[in-house]
Formats: sequence, structure tokens, C-alpha cells
Amino acid sequence: MQKIDCKGLACPRPVLMAKQAIESGASGPITLIVDNLAAKENVLRFLASQGYEVEVSQQDDHFVLTGKPGSKKAKEPEPGSATGVEKASKILIFCPTDRIGFGDDELGRKLMASFLKTVNEMGPDLWRLVLVNNGVKLAVTGSPVLDDLQKLADSGISILVCGTCLTHFDLMDKKQVGQTTNMLDIVTSMHLADKVISL
Repeated sequence: MQKIDCKGLACPRPVLMAKQAIESGASGPITLIVDNLAAKENVLRFLASQGYEVEVSQQDDHFVLTGKPGSKKAKEPEPGSATGVEKASKILIFCPTDRIGFGDDELGRKLMASFLKTVNEMGPDLWRLVLVNNGVKLAVTGSPVLDDLQKLADSGISILVCGTCLTHFDLMDKKQVGQTTNMLDIVTSMHLADKVISL
């Protein structure tokens, strides 16, 4: 069994270390030790996407994730993977803020709300919405656009919310919509997208 101590490491390092261990050709169980919720969620999802059956336990101030190779693949593909439903075109919207533009913050927030109410007009080409930095505040309790994001998610739009950013703003337990993610997923998603729109 491989045991990888990732305590003190922010995402995507723990995910990258898990990926490296798997790609090295190692067989059998793999155990990763992480000390933050974002890393726990990202490593769990990554191992599951690679066909591992994962057990999670909490010990003191850290989480122990033990993955055992299984025959069953995850029901949902890894956000950065090419599996899943293919669309004619993949448009990714990169959202690093909770408002659009500069100059007047109140106006910027109104513009963002209007944008999220109408973005579905892009039709089936709209593939993924990535929230980073201040943009993660759109997906948490109290956000004025939470219902709009939930409608997008319900319509099949993938919403990725940066786990490092949620941790930085102490909002991990307030996330209400989307999938906690890491920079590896984000970079891979950008690579897979046919078009990236940055707000």
C-alpha cells in the first residue's frame, strides 16, 4: 500500500500526487492524508473517477483517504475528463469575480445577476462555469444569484467552484451549488473547452 502524506498542501498538490502515484504503475491500495476539506473532496472525487473505491476517515485534524482499485467507475466523470455527454461545442465561462466590470460595485453586481439570468440563452454549447477567487461568493449561502446558479446546474451546466478560494474566504461550509474543484480540473477544463469566455 502506498501512503502519501499531503498535510499542509493546498490543492491541486494532493490530487497531483495521487495522479502521479497512479501513473507510476503502482497497483493495490493507495492512502492519502490531507488536512483540509477542499483537498479531501478533490482527492476523493479524483480517486473515484479513476475507478477506486474510497474510504474516508477523520483522525484528529486530518482526513485519511484509502482508495482500493475497483471495477466500478464513478457515475459522474472527473470535471477535467473527456468522458461524459459530448456536445457540438463546449463553451467554458471563467468567472474570477462576483461582479462584472469596474467603477461601480453595485452596478457590477447587477450586471452579473443579469448575466447569470440570461447566459442559458447560449443553448447547448454552454458547458461549464468556473468560479474562482471572489467569484466563489456567487455559489454560497446568501448569494443573490444562488437560485440562478441552481437553475443552470439543474439544466446540466457543470459548475466548478475553487476549493482553495472557498477555504481562503472561510466559505467551504457555505457552498450551496456546484462542485468543489482544484486548479488541475480548471486547467484541464480550459484545455478541453472549444471556447473560454473570461468575465
